Amino acid sequence: MTMAPNMNIQMVEKEQIKFLTFPKSEVLNKKIDQVNRIIDLRRALTLGNLEHLKVKIIFADDQGFKKVETTVWGITDREVILKQSTTIPLERIARIA
Repeated sequence: MTMAPNMNIQMVEKEQIKFLTFPKSEVLNKKIDQVNRIIDLRRALTLGNLEHLKVKIIFADDQGFKKVETTVWGITDREVILKQSTTIPLERIARIA
């Protein structure tokens, strides 16, 4: 999945995420990108737990790409867990910065 720099990515607050609808399809086509996503998420989890640093997560719901700046609290085999039990399905995450 390549994202053009001028793509319109809507900034959202983490509190809004629970109201979004997520399709079941994978946003990253290449296996290597999916592996790198897990590595980046684990790094974000460590940064969040040890240093309370926020990361930017770019993800896609049924309306298009969104960006949230938040702390990653946990990762399961299916989703990323943010504060207040907010979750984003793994397959909908395009990038972690």
